[in-house]
Amino acid sequence: MGREEQIEEREVLDSIFPDEITDISETEYRISITLDIPDDETEEQPVMILTVRYPEAYPDEPPMLSLGAPPNATPHPYLNIAEDKEQLLKDLEATIEENLGMAMVFTLVSAVKEAAEQLAVERREAEAKVHEERVLAAEREENKKFHGTMVNRETFIKWREGFLKEMEDKRIAEEEERLAELKKARIKEPAKLTGRQLWERGMVGKDQWEEDDDEVPTEEVQKLTVAEN
Repeated sequence: MGREEQIEEREVLDSIFPDEITDISETEYRISITLDIPDDETEEQPVMILTVRYPEAYPDEPPMLSLGAPPNATPHPYLNIAEDKEQLLKDLEATIEENLGMAMVFTLVSAVKEAAEQLAVERREAEAKVHEERVLAAEREENKKFHGTMVNRETFIKWREGFLKEMEDKRIAEEEERLAELKKARIKEPAKLTGRQLWERGMVGKDQWEEDDDEVPTEEVQKLTVAEN
C-alpha cells in the first residue's frame, strides 16, 4: 500500500514541479526551491535543494529529508543554507507529525520555503534596526551639543564653583592691572607752564608773555629761578 501512494505522489509532484524535480532513484529525488523573499534587493533569489527519500512505510513513516544549496550558488546576505539547514529541517518536524499517513512532500516544500523566506526577512529587519539605532545614537550625541547638560544639584555645584573661580581670577587680573596703571601714573613727564602762568609767578615780563604764550617746560622755569637767585 505504501509504495502505491509513493508512486502516485511522485506523479503529482511531476505536474507541480516539472522543471524543478530530478530523480535520483525510484524512491529518492531532489526538488529545487527558488525563494521569493519580499523586497529583496539582491540580483538573484536564493535557491535550496530539498532531497526526499521514501522509507518503505511512507507515508505512515516520515520521509528522510536533506537540504542544501546548488553548486557555486551566489551567497545571500541573510540566508546561508549550509548553516541554516538544521534549523529549517527542525522547523518541519511539527508539519510532518501533523501529516503522517498522508502524502506530505508538497506541504513540506511549501513549509520549508516559507520558513527560509521568513528567516531572511527577520535577519534583514534586525540588521536595519541595528543600523537605525546607530543612526539615532549618533543624532542624540550630536543634539547634546545644542541642548547642553541637564542641570541637577551636582552639576549646579560644579558650575557654581567654576563660575566663582572665574570671577575671582577676573577680579585679581583687574586689580593687578589697576595697580600697574597707578604705578605707571607716578612716573609722569615734566609738567609745562603757559606764558601767563610764568608771568603770574614773576618769572617773565608781561611783554614777553604777550609776545609768546607758548607752554614752557617746568624744567626751564626751574633753570630761570636758579639764575635769578
